[in-house]
Amino acid sequence: MTDGGLARAELDQDGPAEPGRARFLLVLTHGAGGSPGSPDLLAARDAALGQGGLVARVTQPYRVRGARAPGSAVRQDAAWVEIVAVLAGLAPGLPLIQGGRSNGARVACRTAAEVGARAVVALAFPLCPPGRPGQSRAAELQAARAGGAAVLVVNGERDPFGIPGADQADRVVIVPGETHSLKGHRAVIAGAVAEWLATVLS
Repeated sequence: MTDGGLARAELDQDGPAEPGRARFLLVLTHGAGGSPGSPDLLAARDAALGQGGLVARVTQPYRVRGARAPGSAVRQDAAWVEIVAVLAGLAPGLPLIQGGRSNGARVACRTAAEVGARAVVALAFPLCPPGRPGQSRAAELQAARAGGAAVLVVNGERDPFGIPGADQADRVVIVPGETHSLKGHRAVIAGAVAEWLATVLS
């Protein structure tokens, strides 16, 4: 339970079920109107499980209530910080990595410093609203990096929201032929995330 309402988390871990035996905690969340079962989030989950991680896929309070739009970014971020604190308490001392797709990637970037995330996995990061290239959200990526988190961006080659430049994240992976949905090329996405996790956890 958060001040913004009830959230839900699905936990996945390969091997022994004790959270403390995991190597790290990866907390992921959905896009604005989506669910934690989107193909790109499942690819990130699979990559983390292969690296010995404990993965929490979170449905944020506004989606649990049935709303499609997240509303106030301030309230959304505050609820996210509460959610991550509870999840981190399940596996104290483990490195924390967080991420999400689209709107969820924005939340992960904006809150990375506050929750002490070591890294952020930003899937389908919506750099600009379609048709509005002057309204860049690159500052959110920079906020995560300024707070000490390394940032991986995975975007589709044909994403109408744009693609962050190589100087706006620590690594940018562009998936050929993909749009904002990142529905295909699951192995490519999982491989990019796995390689990134190995780097930031070494």
